[in-house]
Amino acid sequence: MYEGYGPGGAAILVEALTDNRNRTSAEVRHAFDKHGGSLGEPGSVAWVFHKRGIVMVDAGGCSENDLIPAIDAGAEDVSHEGDSLKVVGAAEDLAAVREALESAGVEIESAELTMEPKSVVEVAAGEASSLMRLMDALDEREDVEAVHANFDIPAEVLEQAAA
Repeated sequence: MYEGYGPGGAAILVEALTDNRNRTSAEVRHAFDKHGGSLGEPGSVAWVFHKRGIVMVDAGGCSENDLIPAIDAGAEDVSHEGDSLKVVGAAEDLAAVREALESAGVEIESAELTMEPKSVVEVAAGEASSLMRLMDALDEREDVEAVHANFDIPAEVLEQAAA
């Protein structure tokens, strides 16, 4: 696990699986330095995140009543996210929630453990493009398994950064 801050004060947590810790550390540090971020000490960012189990289901294929077995199995929250319903629960309840939904005949799009931020920071227009470049640079590293962050970029700012 590598922890750091990106442009705009975004907390970034990088999960890596490597056979060469020195190479991976250097690559991650270089990505942070090159794109205006800074690598932090262990524990400097991890407190911003908590491990959660997330199950995504097709919103068109089921109703909220179809998700009651998931709540009985330990799901804590259900919310709309685009054309999907996001079922959130504790990490240790992920398997039970998934099995409950499958037993109820609900088609599952994905089920995974993730690090979800406790709070979100909004990134200003001037920092959005460099933050997105940092996220891409980290994600492109061969040894990086996942990158988690706690930022939100408004749609209009994201469009400007992409242009």
